[in-house]
Amino acid sequence: MTRTAHTTGSDRVRVALVGAGYVATHHLRALKALAFVDVVGICDRDPARAQALADKFGVAQVYPDLRAMAGAKPHVIHILTPPEFHCPLALEAMDMGCHVFVEKPMAESVEECDRMIARAHEKGVQISVNHSDRFDPVVLKAIDMARSGACGDILAVHSIRSSDYPTYAGGPLPAPYRQGSYPFRDLGVHSMYLVEAFVGEIQKLEVKWYETGRDPMLTFDEWRAYAECENGTGSIYISWNTRPIQSELEVHGTRGVIRVDRFLQVCEMNRTLPGPKAIGNIINGYRAALRRSFRIPINLVRFMTGSLKPSPGIYNCVQAFHFALRNNKPLPVPPQEGRRMIAWVGQTCTAADDDKQARLHAEVSRELPPARVLVTGGAGFLGRPLVERLLARGDSVRLLLRRPPAEPLPDGVAVVYGSLGQPDVVDRAVEGVEVVYHVGAAMRGGAAEFEQGTVWGTRNVVDSCLRYRVKRLVYVSSLSVVDHAGHSSGVAVTENTAYEPHPDRRGVYTRTKMQAEKMVLDAIRERGLKAAIIRPGQIFGPGAERVTPNGVIGIAGRWIVAGNGSRALPLVYRDDVVDALLLAETSDAAAGQLINVVDPTHVTQNEYLRHCRTVEGVRINRVPVWLLMIGATGIEILGEILKREVPLTRYRIRSLKPLSPFDVTKAKNLLGWSPHVGVGEGLKRTFGG
Repeated sequence: MTRTAHTTGSDRVRVALVGAGYVATHHLRALKALAFVDVVGICDRDPARAQALADKFGVAQVYPDLRAMAGAKPHVIHILTPPEFHCPLALEAMDMGCHVFVEKPMAESVEECDRMIARAHEKGVQISVNHSDRFDPVVLKAIDMARSGACGDILAVHSIRSSDYPTYAGGPLPAPYRQGSYPFRDLGVHSMYLVEAFVGEIQKLEVKWYETGRDPMLTFDEWRAYAECENGTGSIYISWNTRPIQSELEVHGTRGVIRVDRFLQVCEMNRTLPGPKAIGNIINGYRAALRRSFRIPINLVRFMTGSLKPSPGIYNCVQAFHFALRNNKPLPVPPQEGRRMIAWVGQTCTAADDDKQARLHAEVSRELPPARVLVTGGAGFLGRPLVERLLARGDSVRLLLRRPPAEPLPDGVAVVYGSLGQPDVVDRAVEGVEVVYHVGAAMRGGAAEFEQGTVWGTRNVVDSCLRYRVKRLVYVSSLSVVDHAGHSSGVAVTENTAYEPHPDRRGVYTRTKMQAEKMVLDAIRERGLKAAIIRPGQIFGPGAERVTPNGVIGIAGRWIVAGNGSRALPLVYRDDVVDALLLAETSDAAAGQLINVVDPTHVTQNEYLRHCRTVEGVRINRVPVWLLMIGATGIEILGEILKREVPLTRYRIRSLKPLSPFDVTKAKNLLGWSPHVGVGEGLKRTFGG
């Protein structure tokens, strides 16, 4: 379909969006504020996400792809997808006769940019790029100040930017984790065009990247760049580690320095003042503090009342593009500017991509020695003593670890490095072994971390065990999956005790562990998986002295006991859990079974906490349950107002009660298990005495 693009005049402009991610919200907010614009469609590969966005902004129609959306007859199409799709979608949109507004970066290569520019000329349409940071109100103010000569001749610009990415949640690797240079392609582009806004086009660019190891999936998480420009120099610092997150600019001139904080929406200038330098610096410091003391509260009020838009640079850039089209004015961001950014990225960051690919290739091509047993989470609190026991009995052992551990591993183990969420990594680790101990799981982080480490991790382990016909999978589950709030006091807990009826209300750990356990059970029943599931109680031992026991909340170094501390704890010493895991591998009776492993010794919260008092820094407070419930009510109300999940709710308070007593008949009969060390000796080994 080809037709003449709508460019100017008083007619209404029909706009459509491709991509329904978070940035689409900001585009729609800007478009809905333009009286001459009708948003006629949204398309996304996820129809539910597209529909939710359409419902929120009153868009009548959603489409599965751009071809289908041609029926809406748009004049302008916004491309809001990952960069790898920018070029093909922009070309298709221009073939439909539409103007195109594409998110940054413009494309993935100079060749793609050239194709997009050539197609725009061929079809007689316009294409522009969302270089939104340049249209942020405080950046625009800084540009005006610099151009007015208020701080003299501009000599240098320094850009600081820190960020984070949505955590990899498992499955195929998304672009930020596939491409070594992705962080600089993503944020470095912003910094480069901001530098150019003050000191002219970049003439020479040197980029360096570093790896801290804090996020092994991201690889290169620290970036530095130095730019020689037409009228000065620019330095760029981008980090995925520094906190709090920053987005700041410093513009250095011969008579002053402009400082911009985009998050606080503050733009201020320190001028050269007459008199002694020290006095001038003091005066500038007081002025800056005074300005911020007024400006930041005012900005907060503006944001809450809606006069200051979220991501105001996107809002302004979107509207500037549409006003330019309507009034036949020069584009706010010509495509040549977008191309120039991609050219510099391509020239300077190819080595980062090559380095990333070389690492991936080296890991997957590295020859692994044969092993009989694989242990996931083998460097952790439970996994490490399990590995030591396996080695002591003469087994050959392979580990799957996310990163090299802080403590040296035992001699003789082979290691596969990677995420449990990556199917190919898990497949490589499982291939060739006879037994898998799946101990690894997410223990901290947000929903994505738990989805990756627990749900996707278990799915991948199960699939690989079936693919390679593993003789026994021993899966470590958790008693968190059992109904705590609804359990009747005095009724023995068994393997048939009801599951948690509201896992979402209990928290992400419970929800994902329940999903994982049911996944293993389903594979046993429906796919012939040879597995045993061990549900240990609260595991304690040396190294876990600071882990709060059941029914206790840890807040800012304080342990808050819900109630009087008289409830019994479902304890089990770490070495006794290792015994149960080893027995689950060799016991024929354990195949296909779910088995609780808890020491029957009666130990109350107060008795356990008396030992914990010997640990330096542990402060224990007892709070009545009714008072915690009042506090949780207030937190829930605040969460409703802010539309955020909260860490403490009334249901979680009700679920704090430890389960007791336990019937461990299955562990005794099917495994032949009983505590070898026991709770009493275990407490001595853990806390001394």
